[in-house]
Amino acid sequence: MAAVQGTAVDIPTEDGTADAHLVHPADGRPRPAVLLYMDAFGLRPRLTSMANRLAGAGYTVLVPNVFYRHGRAPVVELPEYIDPSARPEIFERVGPLVRSLTPELAMRDAGAYLTWLADSPVVTTGPVALTGYCMGARLVLLTAGSYPERVAAAAGFHGGRLATDAPDSPHLVAGRITAELYFAHADGDPSLPPEQIQRLEDALTAAGVRHRCEVYPGAQHGFTQADTAAYQREGDERHWAALLDLLKRTF
Repeated sequence: MAAVQGTAVDIPTEDGTADAHLVHPADGRPRPAVLLYMDAFGLRPRLTSMANRLAGAGYTVLVPNVFYRHGRAPVVELPEYIDPSARPEIFERVGPLVRSLTPELAMRDAGAYLTWLADSPVVTTGPVALTGYCMGARLVLLTAGSYPERVAAAAGFHGGRLATDAPDSPHLVAGRITAELYFAHADGDPSLPPEQIQRLEDALTAAGVRHRCEVYPGAQHGFTQADTAAYQREGDERHWAALLDLLKRTF
């Protein structure tokens, strides 16, 4: 793994300034970019450590605070370890933030993130990759469909509400996606029941999208997040293997 260099950056958007974490190999040479979409708990040390691991594998990684309209990260103060007893109180504060980020706003922001990466001296020319967790998996799917010419590969892990009956459900952008996709679902995830898993699979297949969707056994929603009680080491390492394999094939 290469030595990495991380820094805080500000990204201008149509609605203000999004704070973000940028990390890349310390030699400063341009690398393919990965846009990492946070989970609902937000930009915090766990996500920066994940970005560091990706950068160490040879990528420039941007992790934006997608809740920037409500303040700079941390928008919600969190304990170092999120156990089940803490979740209800945290989601009382986080829930409204998640609901306020409509697909329209999120995709307007995605354009700003992609433009910023295209202009960065530590990013190579060409398309980028996406990875996202929890709510970030929805943003991955929407971004891949909204900016197909900018996205070469996209992965989502323990995403919720990916294929609902709503008119703005993320799976409905499948017909516009040109990237290769990988999605890993938790088999103990009430936010993505089996019928939604099948609906997503059917939509991607019908659209001819290159993809692989897998259900990780014994995994809960949030299984990649080591600062929560949902963490599953086996699922996390499997996620890293799948993600790095996708990026290696893409770049």
